[in-house]
Amino acid sequence: MIERKTISAVKGGIRLDAALLSAFPSTTRTFVRDAIAAGDVLVNGRRAVKGAKLRGGEQVEVIRLAENADNRVMPDHDVHAPCIFEDEWLLAYDKPAGMPVQPLAYNETGTLMNGVVARHPECRDIGDRPLMAGAVHRIDADTSGLVLVARTADSFANLRAQFAEQTVRKTYLALVEGAVAAGGTLENDLAHDPTLPFCRMIDFRHNRLTHAQCAALRPLHAVTTFRPVGYTSVACEERTLLEVTILTGVTHQIRAQLAFAGIHIVNDRLYGAFAVENQTGHCLHALSAAFRHPVSGDPAEIRTPLPTWAQLEP
Repeated sequence: MIERKTISAVKGGIRLDAALLSAFPSTTRTFVRDAIAAGDVLVNGRRAVKGAKLRGGEQVEVIRLAENADNRVMPDHDVHAPCIFEDEWLLAYDKPAGMPVQPLAYNETGTLMNGVVARHPECRDIGDRPLMAGAVHRIDADTSGLVLVARTADSFANLRAQFAEQTVRKTYLALVEGAVAAGGTLENDLAHDPTLPFCRMIDFRHNRLTHAQCAALRPLHAVTTFRPVGYTSVACEERTLLEVTILTGVTHQIRAQLAFAGIHIVNDRLYGAFAVENQTGHCLHALSAAFRHPVSGDPAEIRTPLPTWAQLEP
């Protein structure tokens, strides 16, 4: 962390962010932008503004500026999630709905991985993405259930290869609106909706975008199978419990594909479901994963307990 450093602007006409990157090569453009926005950069004693250009001769004071070495998950002992499996190479957690898997910035806390590195600091430097801290995959913040975390670099590489080769069998439970009589297989090319400032997936082949917008998309193939395993009703509204299996791992895959098929996960308002008062998250749960143990190579399957909404009365 760079703190209380002052530089002199020798040249004029250069942007402030470029001057800071030149003076402090250990930082990044994102960290510089964040420091300016937070008021941690002063020009001649005054708070800097985004996009400012220097005239030359200014005194630039850096109060606080993150470096590449700081881009790691911070420990947070206040985060608690059940650890349902542990050995020397692998951890498995049952993440609650409403808790993100990873922070989006080095100074963010409250995520699953903040809690993991607080108790298992060896995970902090594992993997190719610093803020994942050994997490082999992700699930949405409002989805509950299984998250696998590697404790060694070799375990991480092995498990990530299994996910890339689509040999990991992931099973979910979804409580959906209405009565679903039969199962099926859903196959779509999904893409991020470029018209929204937040993440929402659309069907690459069936949407309302222009040809130019579609040409800029990167479609991701997704295949999902589902079958009904139980029925219930709440306030005279029928609901179906589905067992859902995926091999591909596309963002919002289950949520989007079910919605495209006219099947809405309870409380998943982003994809068209009705809102449920006083409920955190939607009724989607990562139930289990079947894979090969990263060290022994033996077949392994880790299952989480059923969430409350999936415990249907017979």
